[in-house]
Amino acid sequence: MTTQEKILDLWPEIQWITDETLRKQVIDTWCLALEISVLTPDDLRNIPFTLLCGPDLKVSFMDHKRAVVHIARESGQKMNDFFGTSLPVDMDVLIAGAILADVGKLLEYVLDEQGKAVQGTYGKYLRHPFSGVSLAEQCHVPPEVCHIIATHAGEGNMVKRSTEAYIVHHADFMTFLPFKERLEP
Repeated sequence: MTTQEKILDLWPEIQWITDETLRKQVIDTWCLALEISVLTPDDLRNIPFTLLCGPDLKVSFMDHKRAVVHIARESGQKMNDFFGTSLPVDMDVLIAGAILADVGKLLEYVLDEQGKAVQGTYGKYLRHPFSGVSLAEQCHVPPEVCHIIATHAGEGNMVKRSTEAYIVHHADFMTFLPFKERLEP
């Protein structure tokens, strides 16, 4: 199986992107990330989606990421249904941004001696929104999608987010904070 086939197997949602050029740029970004990373597609199906919720978290990286993409897509569709041209959502930009939001984690994470995901040296200095934008720009991903990658996490609180970036940010945090807050005393 080629790397591109592995990406399409991981991300069937890529087919929701109607713009062929953008779809290819998303695939290329994931291929580049896997080429550089120590992680494999199988690792992404098994490692926890965050290192902030402790070792007992059973939700995998791919389970979380795919949920974010589905929630973002449904939200964007509903916003288009209800608000139309008053607050239009570019669905290709939204879906591409949601799929790429955490691609930088492939550079942030490494596996320890026991095969557990941990933050590597690179990740200690550059969080995944930064490395994700770097990967995406190398693959010519347009700035409106890179904006989503850059602003989906806390770093985005310092800038004005696009509508699509707000949707991805909230889809991501609504599927992260309940896990994190359950573990806090």
